[in-house]
Amino acid sequence: MALYSIKNNLQYATLKTLSLVSISVMSPQQSVQELFRTADCVCFDVDSTVIRDEGIDELARFCGKGEEVKRLTAEAMGGSMTFQEALKKRLDIIRPSVNQIQEFLRTFPIHLTPGVSQLVKTLQERGVTVYLVSGGFRSLIEPVAQELGIPATHIYANRLKFFFNGEYAGFDETEPTSRSGGKGLVIRRLKEQHSYQRVVMIGDGATDAEASPPADGFIGFGGNVLREEVKKRASWYVTDFQELITSLTLQTK
Repeated sequence: MALYSIKNNLQYATLKTLSLVSISVMSPQQSVQELFRTADCVCFDVDSTVIRDEGIDELARFCGKGEEVKRLTAEAMGGSMTFQEALKKRLDIIRPSVNQIQEFLRTFPIHLTPGVSQLVKTLQERGVTVYLVSGGFRSLIEPVAQELGIPATHIYANRLKFFFNGEYAGFDETEPTSRSGGKGLVIRRLKEQHSYQRVVMIGDGATDAEASPPADGFIGFGGNVLREEVKKRASWYVTDFQELITSLTLQTK
């Protein structure tokens, strides 16, 4: 086992070094593919990427405000309004209480996107640090992270605020992910704090695409919802996480 691990590490280091030379002559898609294969940090969006649902839409439906909020979510993800504007408008409609959040978590199952568990596991086995960077709510994302084996400290998401009686009191507007450009700010901070050399962002929305740069590469994901504007902005666009798993597997053979 030890010899196998050493061999794998040496192969990975060699390929990473070679890629520094070759990446400049690749096509845009090949460049992102090589960045992904040699990344030391991968950040995933959550809603419609790691999970099949949009968490805020499901919470809204649970609270009886589904259709109105779903329309605003679609507009926000398409980039027609700032994320913070859309977040505030949606939360002002839902106004979830602590009790509603707790009941939602108790009754609504987690629908992981097929292949994401294996992808996260494969990345972690290769020594890649995985983060969840989401415009959703931390309270809804923590169970997802737990199921995927991602530490709670690797979640960057929005925090809801409540009054002492448990009623909705707003959201923490100081969280970077509460506004447009926030995911990029999170990635910039991660690079500064941990000296990551190659960070890749994976997601389905406009806020994910705009995070590159500072992310070194962006992979658009359309396995749950296909957004044409995001597809146009992604040098590598996939609809099945198996494609990403395969790209990692091929490298080590």
